[in-house]
Amino acid sequence: MSSEEQPKPSLRERKKAKTRAAIQQHALRLFREQGYHATTVEQIAEAAEVSPSTFFRYFPTKESVVLEDDYDPLLIEAFKKQPDELSPIQALRNAMKEVFANLSDAEHQALRERMELWMVIPELRAAALNHFTENASIIAKLVAERTGREINDPLVLTFTGSVLGIAVSVRYFCVQNPDADFMAVYDEALAHLEKGFSQV
Repeated sequence: MSSEEQPKPSLRERKKAKTRAAIQQHALRLFREQGYHATTVEQIAEAAEVSPSTFFRYFPTKESVVLEDDYDPLLIEAFKKQPDELSPIQALRNAMKEVFANLSDAEHQALRERMELWMVIPELRAAALNHFTENASIIAKLVAERTGREINDPLVLTFTGSVLGIAVSVRYFCVQNPDADFMAVYDEALAHLEKGFSQV
């Protein structure tokens, strides 16, 4: 389905997306200005001009405003529509490029800020582990469907673990190297995995 053929989001959906984005933007600004621990949900809600209860309708916890985004559904959709003849890693690389190629500078900056918070705030690192576990289930299901294997097949699980391990390693690298392009580094690492890590 091309972008022209895809159904347009309704007004209600667009309003919800705008509110969710505003909450996250103000949260990141406040974290940047006064620190993660010093910022409360009430302060974030006030800055975004919503009630605390509205905040929790969009983000169940303070941690989730950093960990969650709208990219996963887009990546899943992009991965599923890749040609059948592509390997899982080729399909993943294409999906990543498709979703992240058109991000604005502000979206790239927000992604980097969130990534840095994941790495330096202890409770966010702990929460991120649960987030990665959820992502592992999603990736394993997608790979199993593409390859015709069972979701608990050792090869499916090994591939899933490799992809997530690369994601964590690349995040650490990019936090330590602020000028690095996260998507370019991630794609290069996936390409290295595709070659079988014959050279290290």
